[in-house]
Amino acid sequence: MEAPELNVVTGAFGYTGKYITRRLLSIGKRARTPTGHPNRENPFGEQVSVSPFNFDNPSELIKALRGATTLYNTYWVRFSRGQVAFDKAVENTKTFIKAAEEANVRRIVHLSVTNASEESPLPYFRGKGLVEKAIIHSGLSYAIIRPTLIFGAEDILINNIAWLLRRFPVFAVPGSGDYRVQPVFVEDVAETAVRAGQHDKNIVVDAVGPEIFTFDELVRLIAGKIQSSAKIIHLRPGLALFLSRMIGYLLRDVLLTRDEVEGLMSNLLVSEGPPTGQTRLSDWLGQNANSVGARYASELDRHYR
Repeated sequence: MEAPELNVVTGAFGYTGKYITRRLLSIGKRARTPTGHPNRENPFGEQVSVSPFNFDNPSELIKALRGATTLYNTYWVRFSRGQVAFDKAVENTKTFIKAAEEANVRRIVHLSVTNASEESPLPYFRGKGLVEKAIIHSGLSYAIIRPTLIFGAEDILINNIAWLLRRFPVFAVPGSGDYRVQPVFVEDVAETAVRAGQHDKNIVVDAVGPEIFTFDELVRLIAGKIQSSAKIIHLRPGLALFLSRMIGYLLRDVLLTRDEVEGLMSNLLVSEGPPTGQTRLSDWLGQNANSVGARYASELDRHYR
């Protein structure tokens, strides 16, 4: 009997990687995960084998990719911290791409971001653009999936907006709040990615939900769903960022970065294309109103500690 097809998913213990892995297993595929946290509890047990990233040892990385038909790459960093910087993340991803070529991987499905561009003044979006260029110029068949703001049970931004609205009498929106965002459900992103992995055509596609909100509307929607009585005010972006840093200092975390504020205010988390996901954030918030924001989600605990 022929063994099921093997797929490699980076970060299967993380956020989007976990949902992609779960979907692959549900359709009878095998999975392996290179991860930055190989000692964490494996939620998939013996179904998913584990290896460290080994960016500094390409031969081990090639070994981890050998035998796989498809690489689903979710590896990235939200912000630079210590030795983990955007330039290093780009370099590491290029190492991954070369290793995939050497291991004869058939196809790479890469999670990028809407409006990624190597010309962007924002390091996050510029780095994503540089990675996209490297993939397009590689010898791999590719699908580049460009999600906007991903929401779901393990989401950080939506969850922590709700957490703040539950616990503080005032919530500060940077600037006018009229910049737009188009949230997409994590399971819809996983479905788009896995579906793209089953084909050979080279594609670049936005992964976006069916609803578009201004940021002010998004905050008020969350507040309404969780029945928050916090007063929503508008502050100069610099002042709002300063306040978020103060709260982050108390929580020993990073709530929001300057690049994220500028990305939001530049309408980079919205697509001109048709929606690819069907799940509406407004419906999901209603169904999960009791749990969203019940606990604070720490970026540093999740990825750096």
